[in-house]
Amino acid sequence: MGGKSPVAATEEQRVGLMALAGSRDRGEADRARAVLLTLAGWTSPRIAEAFGVREDTVRLWRSDFGKGGVDALKASIAPGPVPVKSSAALRVVTPLLEEPVADRPNWTIPRLRAEIEAREGVRISRSQLSKALRKKSFAGGGPGTR
Repeated sequence: MGGKSPVAATEEQRVGLMALAGSRDRGEADRARAVLLTLAGWTSPRIAEAFGVREDTVRLWRSDFGKGGVDALKASIAPGPVPVKSSAALRVVTPLLEEPVADRPNWTIPRLRAEIEAREGVRISRSQLSKALRKKSFAGGGPGTR
């Protein structure tokens, strides 16, 4: 099955797609760009190659746009239980890492884990703590710091 995609967009949707294409969330931006490229006549294989995804993924993005418009391409938080360990860890870690650097000890992941366990009674793995810190944006220092 080949040929032109039946995806169409109003001028308002095109403006929304252009705005979403500039999103800081790469997934949102890629989905919007893929739909814009579809509207420009690109095929699924060509878009899939450009974004490093499967053709089925491109077709899914188009389908999502067709059913729900620009909002369907926006990132959403997956349903599930509240992250108990991460929440407990951030309650402890946030005030510790927000102190001025000159006035605080050198907090390493093992030291933070020990402090979390002492204060909250929760054991958290290194990887889970690292993920929580990245999401809270304590780790990494932003672009260009590596």
